[in-house]
Amino acid sequence: MKSLSQSPTEPGFVQKPYPFYDTARQAGDLFYWTDYSMVAAVSCQAVRTLLKDRRFGREVPPEHATQGPAHLAPWLSVEAHSLLEAEPPRHTRLRALVMRAFTSRAISALQPSIETLCHDLIRDFPQEPFDLLHAYCTQVPVITICRLLGVPEDMAPDLLRWSHDMVAMYQANRTRDTEDKAAQSAQEFTTFLEDYIDQKRRDPRDDLITRLIAAEEEGEKLSREELVATCILLLNAGHEATVHSLGNGVKTLLETQTDPSVLRPDKIDSTIEEILRYDPPLHMFTRYAYEDVDIFGHRFKRGDQVALLLGAANHDPAVWQEPNTFRPTRSIDVNTSFGGGIHFCVGAPLARLEMRIALPILFDACPDLRLAAPPTYSDSYHFHGLEQVLVQI
Repeated sequence: MKSLSQSPTEPGFVQKPYPFYDTARQAGDLFYWTDYSMVAAVSCQAVRTLLKDRRFGREVPPEHATQGPAHLAPWLSVEAHSLLEAEPPRHTRLRALVMRAFTSRAISALQPSIETLCHDLIRDFPQEPFDLLHAYCTQVPVITICRLLGVPEDMAPDLLRWSHDMVAMYQANRTRDTEDKAAQSAQEFTTFLEDYIDQKRRDPRDDLITRLIAAEEEGEKLSREELVATCILLLNAGHEATVHSLGNGVKTLLETQTDPSVLRPDKIDSTIEEILRYDPPLHMFTRYAYEDVDIFGHRFKRGDQVALLLGAANHDPAVWQEPNTFRPTRSIDVNTSFGGGIHFCVGAPLARLEMRIALPILFDACPDLRLAAPPTYSDSYHFHGLEQVLVQI
């Protein structure tokens, strides 16, 4: 297996990670990423296979688990009860309870309010250059997830701050300051939700938090800690990926001078999938081996970690012709942007709905929309999103 070195914080990689992926893929399905000290899956076949292989999972094998530092206790407590970090049978139970509340009907019912929200936000656009990432791409998903959960919309700035601080723990540029902010925000987020869940118990409404409180699976309900962790996961994952999917999508459509006709109802689905494939918001997810496994010419030992490079899988020429070219008319093929297997993103239908609504409304209302400055990506790998999107309407 070939060893390759590439700092995930190196400015050239942050702006354009795909050339490195192309180089790594030439060495085979797997390579050893020295900067992470782990094997990485780089081909589409390897990433798809390992996402679904139940010999690999998210939870650390017990004999490899370590107690985290005391200063991270509030963040670790949330992680310990998170659906994202669980494996069966705990994952099966948690996901079943969440899906009983997070129904396709509840998501579809959001369409009229998302449409109204998009038009309201666009009416407030200034005439001078402004940051579309903040004014539109962030507001659509964060306000929508607030409405879905039943959280007051005026809490959105706090939710954004808490969310950004907590997910920064997954970034390659993590520092002690990152950890302190994550712990503080996790504590504040938990305290807010504990109080708010108690309020919902006393005064139930037609919202996701109330449905999560009431959800039962074979007589079991979510514990208080699981409720808090699930609400945090839905709030964080329910907008973080969509913000950057929208931002990256607008950047791609404008830079490639793609005709807005690709956003028509008969073409929008393939366009959305191509946006997600071409420049996904999340580029890496890791798994642990749960037994000794021989696969793709490598022997994983129990406890070994493997990095699944979602962004690289989406650019594999073995699956997509000219993968580094944006083609909104491509026939839809399953991409890995929302993961796969039992950990496939529960919020994927909501993210796709928001993109399907927000992009056509934006380009229809702003036919002269153009970039006012070249957008740059933030130093936040394994996420892949823009710092800002300065535009002129």
